[in-house]
Amino acid sequence: MAVGVVVNPAAGGGRLLAAWPELARMLEARLGPLEVLRTSAPGEGRALAGQLVRRGAQLVIAAGGDGTANEVVDGLLGAGGGPELGVISVGTGRDFIRTLGNNADLAAAVDAIGSGRARAIDAGRVSYTADNGAREARHFLNVASLGVSGPTVRAVNASKQGRRVHGKVAFYYHTVMELLKYRPQQVRVRFEDGETIEVSTALVAIANGKFFGSGMMIAPDAAIDDGQFDVLVYRAEGKLRMILDFNTIYRGAHVALPRVTSRRCRWVEIEPVGDVARNAAIIEVDGESPGRIPARFEVMPGALRLRG
Repeated sequence: MAVGVVVNPAAGGGRLLAAWPELARMLEARLGPLEVLRTSAPGEGRALAGQLVRRGAQLVIAAGGDGTANEVVDGLLGAGGGPELGVISVGTGRDFIRTLGNNADLAAAVDAIGSGRARAIDAGRVSYTADNGAREARHFLNVASLGVSGPTVRAVNASKQGRRVHGKVAFYYHTVMELLKYRPQQVRVRFEDGETIEVSTALVAIANGKFFGSGMMIAPDAAIDDGQFDVLVYRAEGKLRMILDFNTIYRGAHVALPRVTSRRCRWVEIEPVGDVARNAAIIEVDGESPGRIPARFEVMPGALRLRG
């Protein structure tokens, strides 16, 4: 068995499930026989990708949303890596393929994967505190962040519940709603070079790719193959200012704001300052929200080989 596919039938509110028969036919025409494993619950893609590694897959395709791609990457790297990665994105955010410059055309995605071309790209690894208090770790492909993005992702994911939602509208609406409720949190950010800053923040982003939140250009200069994160720390200065600033993220103009500190680094550590319960900011990783700070984010240069 050379080619495995991890399919999330719920992706895109059922769009992937409806498209799957034709998509499978196109993939088989380009790649030959497939071993198809379907997820039935959140988080299952991680274990399924690990199974495909152990069965000797040379190529593993994540078919679903950004969360599916995250689970597959976590499963591949958690099992020691090896197979090349293909991504077919039919989800709410579709942010990773924006970084690649691709659209949602399934035939184009199949052509890219079927081309046989592959390149080395970076991944990230984050260790954090899970909601149950345990220390855990996972890998990520695109962007990790903390602050208002954590509860926003939880609200967006709860709103889907198997329904089709418009990604940009959902993220915009829930971000504004969460900003209105959000209380800035005191955190300490420690960079690789030893620089440390303490800040009252609404958002810290640790970016491998350029986009998150269904099209927000959080890190316009990020590159997925440069061996570094682009880290952006936003200093909160009142709710009205935060809401006005939020709209600048879609075009990447926020990086010029005096309230934003930008650094490139291979690792960064973030911890709450003072009252831990009050300032243990929720993190999100590729559109999923597994826990809170304190957290350490490390880049894994060239950890994946991406098809297309």
